[in-house]
Amino acid sequence: MKYSYSEYIPILKALSDETRLKIIDMLSCQELCANEILEEFKITQPTLSYHMKILIEAELVMGNRQGAFMHYSLNQNKSSELIEFLKHISSEKEECICNNIRNKERK
Repeated sequence: MKYSYSEYIPILKALSDETRLKIIDMLSCQELCANEILEEFKITQPTLSYHMKILIEAELVMGNRQGAFMHYSLNQNKSSELIEFLKHISSEKEECICNNIRNKERK
C-alpha cells in the first residue's frame, strides 16, 4: 500500500499539542459532551472549540450536535489508519526510502 506523507501532516500536527492528546485519550473510552471535556481542563469554552476544530479538521474526532450541546467521539477508522501508517513508516520494507539511499551509495 502506498502512503502519502502529506496526508498525515494535519493529523500529526493536531496531535502535537498536549491538550489535544489528552482529549483523544478521553474520547478513546466514550463519546463526551463538550462540558464533560471542559471539566478536565482549565481552559475556556472558546479555547476548547479551537482544539476541537483542529481535531475535527484532522478527522480524528467527529462532532455531533444534540440540542444545545456538542458531543464528540473518536474517529476509530482514522485512528486505525494512523496506526497502520506509523507502523508502515517505522518498519523495514522493500520499497523503503532507505533502500534508495543504499542503492545510491553502492553505485
